[in-house]
Amino acid sequence: MAVHRKRFRVEDIVGGELPILDVTDEATPMHSEIMAELRAIRAQMAKGAVAAPLTGSAAMAAIDASTAHELSEARTMLETYRAQIEQCEKLKVELDLIHDAIDRTKREIATLHGKSFDGGEMAKVNGELGAVVGGTEQATQQILEAAESIDQAASALSKVDSVDQQKRLADDIQERVISIFEACNFQDLTGQRISKVMTTMKFIEQHINAMMDIWGGVDAIKAHVPPPVDQRSDDEKLLNGPKLAGDVGHASQDDIDALFD
Repeated sequence: MAVHRKRFRVEDIVGGELPILDVTDEATPMHSEIMAELRAIRAQMAKGAVAAPLTGSAAMAAIDASTAHELSEARTMLETYRAQIEQCEKLKVELDLIHDAIDRTKREIATLHGKSFDGGEMAKVNGELGAVVGGTEQATQQILEAAESIDQAASALSKVDSVDQQKRLADDIQERVISIFEACNFQDLTGQRISKVMTTMKFIEQHINAMMDIWGGVDAIKAHVPPPVDQRSDDEKLLNGPKLAGDVGHASQDDIDALFD
């Protein structure tokens, strides 16, 4: 049907008349389609509004699950790091102990080198031992010469009848006996020299024992000692010298008697 519209003043002023648009019934289907589309859009928006909370809850649940997994991994990693830190602390303690042991050992070696192993001290020890050997040899020679003179004088004394000759021989014997007494004084000097050497040896022994204690004592050192190898020749093996009272291998009188049975 035709739609009548109101005539506006602008149209009268302009002097013309605007064309009248006929609105027919064809507008009705387009209007219906527009309204249908709007209703469909509104329905979709309503569905989205209802589904939105569900979607948000699922997203939050996924976020919570991911966060929990990440926290679990971070906690596991933290425990691993903590265990590694504890191992590093233990290793540091052990390294500090080794460093302290090495430092103390270096001090002991420096003390030995400064007090005992330098050229002057060892030369002094060698000089004392050389003096002991020389003094003993000289005293032994003097005693043997005096004993030989005494023996000769005693033999001559039994053959002479003159009182003067007997007196001279007796004086000679007495003089030789005094010479023997004088030669025996070497023992006192030898004892003093050996005492000096023993003092140095004890000083070395104390510091070596201190180093052995630093590294765990004698038992710990024995585990690293190689088996002894005797590299002496057959003749050198027989030159062992006299044994001490506590040494093994002493032959008793019964052992000697058993050789002749």
